[in-house]
Amino acid sequence: MPENILIAIAWPYANAEIHVGNITGSHLPGDIVARYHRLKGNRVLMVSGTDSHGTPITIAADKEGKPVEDVYKNYHDGFLELFRGFGISYDLFTSTHTENHFKVSQAIFLALQRNGYVFKQTSKQWYSPAAKRFLPDRYVEGTCYICGFEGARSDQCDNCGNVLEPEKLINPRAKTGDGKLELRETEHFYLDLSKLEPDVKKFLQDRSSYMRDTVLGESLAKIESEGLKPRSITRDLDWGIPVPVDEAGWEEKKLYVWFEAVIGYLSAAIEWAQVSGQKDAWREWWANPAARQFYFIGKDNIFFHCSQWPAQLMGAGGAFMDIFAGEEVPLTLPYDIPANQFMNLEGKKISGSRNWAVWGRDALTRYDPDALRYYLTVNMPEAKDSDWDWAEFVARNNNELVATWGNLANRVLSFAYKHWEGHVPPVDENALRRADLDLLAVIENGFSTVGAELEAVRLRSALGEAMKLATAVNQYLDVNAPWTAIKADKDSAALTVFTALKAIDSLKVLFSPFLPFTSEKLNSFFDYETPLFGEQYVEEIQDALGTHTGLRYRVGRDNISSHWKPSDLKPGGKLNQPGPLFKKLEESVIEEERARLGK
Repeated sequence: MPENILIAIAWPYANAEIHVGNITGSHLPGDIVARYHRLKGNRVLMVSGTDSHGTPITIAADKEGKPVEDVYKNYHDGFLELFRGFGISYDLFTSTHTENHFKVSQAIFLALQRNGYVFKQTSKQWYSPAAKRFLPDRYVEGTCYICGFEGARSDQCDNCGNVLEPEKLINPRAKTGDGKLELRETEHFYLDLSKLEPDVKKFLQDRSSYMRDTVLGESLAKIESEGLKPRSITRDLDWGIPVPVDEAGWEEKKLYVWFEAVIGYLSAAIEWAQVSGQKDAWREWWANPAARQFYFIGKDNIFFHCSQWPAQLMGAGGAFMDIFAGEEVPLTLPYDIPANQFMNLEGKKISGSRNWAVWGRDALTRYDPDALRYYLTVNMPEAKDSDWDWAEFVARNNNELVATWGNLANRVLSFAYKHWEGHVPPVDENALRRADLDLLAVIENGFSTVGAELEAVRLRSALGEAMKLATAVNQYLDVNAPWTAIKADKDSAALTVFTALKAIDSLKVLFSPFLPFTSEKLNSFFDYETPLFGEQYVEEIQDALGTHTGLRYRVGRDNISSHWKPSDLKPGGKLNQPGPLFKKLEESVIEEERARLGK
């Protein structure tokens, strides 16, 4: 029976282009798992969007001298272009600046308040007398009082990962140069995470059999050492979501971005249901205990997604009010949070400000998306930090993608197309030899071995298993050599070619979550009318807060039936003119790309 699978991917800030570290950290692994489950016939909903309210966006707008709306929309459009280019198959990629997201975020706030998990408290925040305003956390930086890092922001240190108390920051300064800062009292709402700590610990312990050690260990260790403490969920801001209270003094305050941005996973699902004309469909992933939710994030967001986001969902409990139906709905908790570590570049940390990065859209102007997807998968930082190395990129492209898989598919299809006049050899399948049957059995078993790795979100291993199977087909061809056998025994060569074609047809499916573009091309070479996947397109979605563009991924009815199964290729079937799947890269690429870095 089909499962309901939610693929929730970290929301990028609208203040910078997306680089390969971001892609391999969350967007690509989420897409691979989504495509696999679609092939299995499961009901998949994959959502994310642009984080439009984070202070990095307002800082960028201040620097550029532009309205915040213009800045976030510009980056949002660039994200859409990148995702289409890379084949990141969102059902909906929206933004946090929508009326829908405002209402859902406010509904979560009110549910937490009704359940007694929200309280008001006065605290000290950094204030700029020159600017006559309280400064958001990212506007203030100084020295971390825990690890000594000099670039810590007032609420969190990106070096040691600890949540900070603003008043303890050493040598605080305004990133905007707004003069000397003062600590002043201000009132905010707090989420009482301490009340929810036992439930959060149980949530993590219940998932200990399959969650990654890097995720589970860090989260439980922090809770054990520091505990979950109340944290403010509002800020003194003029950009963001209004606090849903009718009290004087709150008009200039907004919901804090860390609180409302994660609610985007829920609000995006609700928006998708609305624009799809099935307003209650979101509940199949969000009010269904059997649904499995996967969250794809980077390691810098582990603690938020493993503790504070589950706490928000638990605290809202059955008090979350469906903004359209006007009834309370219980909410499903995350199933797994397979967070990745970081990808570095040529031995150094990626830095956008120093242009020490491989930018996604720029890379697509020179390289095919599947070549990039392949390297980002085999080098994915699943358990530890990895490193993008241009020499390795070229070597893996040429030695694995081109030589092992691409040449296998091209030479067998081209040979068959030439010698059997555009058709699969018309063999008697009962005449297949032991070696033929053994190879097909190995390939068929691959749907279990590769599938098991994908189920566990071990994507590097899954792709490695698929490549091992391609190697097995190459070894089979080396032994049986149909290119020479055809001269003396065409019937024997036909059996070999038919077996290899059937294996390649299966491998096409096994590779397709990782390499969707070339797999679809192979699918067309085999003359299948039904594509493996649906079609990506961009559409305008009208919203009360302004028109924004949403990326939609269409999955036709044919995709409900499983494609994740061995080939059923028939003798004598039509073939279309094949061609190369991948391009060999010149060694000169290495130094050309290294010369672009840091410029």
